[in-house]
Amino acid sequence: MTAKIIDGKSIAQEVRAEWKLRADALKARGITPGLAVIIVGEDAASKVYVANKVKACADLGLHSVHIALPADTSEAALLTKIAELNADPKIHGLLVQLPVPKHIDSSKVLDAISPDKDVDGFHPLNVGALATGNMRFAPCTPFGALTLLQKSGVSIEGKHAVVIGRSNIVGKPMALLLLQHNATVTICTSKTSDLAKHTRDADILVVATGKPKMITGDMIKPGAAVIDVGINRMENGKLCGDIDYDSVKEVAGWITPVPGGVGPMTITMLVANTIQSAERAAC
Repeated sequence: MTAKIIDGKSIAQEVRAEWKLRADALKARGITPGLAVIIVGEDAASKVYVANKVKACADLGLHSVHIALPADTSEAALLTKIAELNADPKIHGLLVQLPVPKHIDSSKVLDAISPDKDVDGFHPLNVGALATGNMRFAPCTPFGALTLLQKSGVSIEGKHAVVIGRSNIVGKPMALLLLQHNATVTICTSKTSDLAKHTRDADILVVATGKPKMITGDMIKPGAAVIDVGINRMENGKLCGDIDYDSVKEVAGWITPVPGGVGPMTITMLVANTIQSAERAAC
């Protein structure tokens, strides 16, 4: 068996086209969805992420505001800027690119963003809404992973899903999204005893540990759908995920590559959340 490759790039294009229709419908009513992104400092990876987010907005005809603040910006000044954007009716989505400099409390930053504009889904109220089944914004990476499963025709209801990773950004919200779609969910970590016992029982396996190639083909249930959220740079400069792609693809039924799997979906779902926020504001 050779797994069907889940092409995140093509699915992202398909999803963006669907959401562009909704954005165009809002623009016909005089409402242009708007996203504001704040970056503090000169982190190279963060600058690339922000540029990609701004480009995605431009591609779909959304209004975007990119605010670059110096690394020595005070916490108070950042919170003031967030308050200004919270009050701006042209902004429907607002995020601060993490990480922020060490002198700024990231928890205070996330708490300061209006829950109605928190398109990253990190505000405590939105985390609680997801946990109670009243989701407003799902964090973009797990939302993208779920969409990949759905668009690839993977059945979720009644299946056993195993999530490896417990982060607030991916692992925990991924488990909650799968639960909402009636999967039976097991959460593991990289330190789970006899991890392979759990992974071999998974119809759906989502891996988000940041440990390169830790999941191998002998740990996979034949025919399983495997979603690799990890992205790691090897010593030779090449990127790889948290699964050993070459061995896993010979056992799994579906598999996401790295790069080109979950990655393209993250920004796509950010744009989707922004458009959805604008729709709510227009009601």
